Amino acid sequence: MVPLSLPPLTRIPVRWFHTAQCSRLVKSLQKLCSHTHPAPGHNLIKQLSDEGQTELTLTEASRVFESWKNPPPPVYMEYYFFNVTNPEVFLAGGKAAVTQIGPYTYREYRPRENVTFLENGTKVYALNPKSFVFVPEKSRGNPEVDILRTVNIPAVAVMNELNSYSFLLRTFVSMWMNSIGVEIFMTRTVHEVLWGFKDPLLSKIHAMKPEVDEMFGLMWKKNGTDEGEFVFLTGERDYMEYGRIDTWNGLTEMSWWSSNQSNMINGTDGSVFHPLLSRKELLYIFAADLCRSIHLAYVEDVEVKGIPAYRFAPPHDVLQSPKENPTNAGFCVPAGDCLGTGVLKVSVCREGAPIVVSFPHFYQADAMYINAVEGLSPNKEEHETYLDLNPTTGVPIRACKRAQLNIILNRVPGFPKTKHLNVTIFPIMFVNETATIDDDSATQMRTLLLIVTLVSNFPLLIVGMGAILLVVFVLLVCRSRQKKNEVKRIDFTEAFHSFTTAKDDTAYTQVSDKPEVEPSENNHTNQPMRNGSYIAMSPVEAQKC
Repeated sequence: MVPLSLPPLTRIPVRWFHTAQCSRLVKSLQKLCSHTHPAPGHNLIKQLSDEGQTELTLTEASRVFESWKNPPPPVYMEYYFFNVTNPEVFLAGGKAAVTQIGPYTYREYRPRENVTFLENGTKVYALNPKSFVFVPEKSRGNPEVDILRTVNIPAVAVMNELNSYSFLLRTFVSMWMNSIGVEIFMTRTVHEVLWGFKDPLLSKIHAMKPEVDEMFGLMWKKNGTDEGEFVFLTGERDYMEYGRIDTWNGLTEMSWWSSNQSNMINGTDGSVFHPLLSRKELLYIFAADLCRSIHLAYVEDVEVKGIPAYRFAPPHDVLQSPKENPTNAGFCVPAGDCLGTGVLKVSVCREGAPIVVSFPHFYQADAMYINAVEGLSPNKEEHETYLDLNPTTGVPIRACKRAQLNIILNRVPGFPKTKHLNVTIFPIMFVNETATIDDDSATQMRTLLLIVTLVSNFPLLIVGMGAILLVVFVLLVCRSRQKKNEVKRIDFTEAFHSFTTAKDDTAYTQVSDKPEVEPSENNHTNQPMRNGSYIAMSPVEAQKC
């Protein structure tokens, strides 16, 4: 028997939700843009210089590396529990009734340790220990005081383990468990159920088998420990490989499931994604606690604090029944032993314990699981898992990761206390991991996106400005020519007018027989003045008939 731990669908720390980190990213893009002239779309990546590519990789030379290595808090884990209100009714064959209590909120820290570069910097090894600190102001109740009645998971796990043994042995163990007061339901504080307590049944087993831990808790030995050894691709060879998992605990694939496809380790750990996301692609995440990879699909465009983002969420087919989605048949172990839609049995990686994971309140699950327990009310707003990612950078802007832990309760021959039980996937608790970019970081991100937009559209801006200048130049040239033509028309008109005036004044003037009279001062004043091109002529007397 090993301690059981909560297997959320994915835990995605917000590694960029901090002003300093966003500031470094802005500076990186500014430096990158100063060395490149990218075109829109994927040409932005294709035209990156070697220095620019370095800024988008997990290498010590990049500014994003420090943010990946030491992610800034806060990320909050909210734990909700289902308190059983009618255990006697359920044990007698009735429907169980539960009430939700919580949240009990903890702040999560997860720096990367033992970071080591491999294979000329194309891969990086790291551990990712997690630690949790209780935040009372964000909680509803005190976990060390609040009492919780829930399923006695160690007892159910022991009964399930003995299901393949002889009836006589099961009967003997049942009598022994009754003698030490072990029941199907237990009453403990929230803190004990979550972080561990010395279980009386496990203590007895530990005395006979020391390898069995006598402590039990959903998060026992999970505070300050890691989820295994990871080797990531740095993205130096291809930006699409940025942050992708190469190996986990030395494995390139798992061996728990019944098909090669189900055993694949795909995607990132959920903390980073490649830049230039597409609405048409599926994003893959490997969840170590789930012992499998899952995929997220595009849902809609959203905006978070003025930052555009694509919302990705697990589609319905992720936990769909193999009858509806044959590719999920590989998650049935042994082959053919399948549950319905919306639930996943993870006993294969939990030492055989009958643990099942789902979305909270069996959201997107078959109605039979929801109706089997009174007090459940699944809805999209409170129980959907989603990621809001900026498509340009691949940075998570907002994240809500929600998953529920359940246990299978059924009849086990030889254990009289189970003889009236109806087969039920019983909800124990669910976790809500949330994070949203803060205001200062949002401002930095908007600045970053503005820089990227200007640089990626630089050729279009140049073409547009050139077209505008060309139009202005043509207009100025046309106007200048128009003015010159107007001046020439004015000069020609004046000259023509002067010529025709002179011709009119002399054509009909007859030559007089009288001698010319010398001009004098008296008649000079009566003479018209010469002005410009107008030619003044001496007046003549009209001839007599």
